[in-house]
Amino acid sequence: MNALTFEEQNLLCIYSPGTREGAISALTEMRTELAKDETELLALTDSALEKLRSMSDAEFHELELFPDFDE
Repeated sequence: MNALTFEEQNLLCIYSPGTREGAISALTEMRTELAKDETELLALTDSALEKLRSMSDAEFHELELFPDFDE
């Protein structure tokens, strides 16, 4: 599995409902709302989706998708 970047993890913190399939669905839906000039967010979303699709549910559940407000 390709490790998620800090930015991809943050995106998942916002959009993940708690399951891998749910995160894929939420990001796919969010992606349809982006404007064509939002190229950086489109690329970030595509990268996160690619990594989510390649990981297992068990790998997804190992992710820590809660923001660390102490840092």
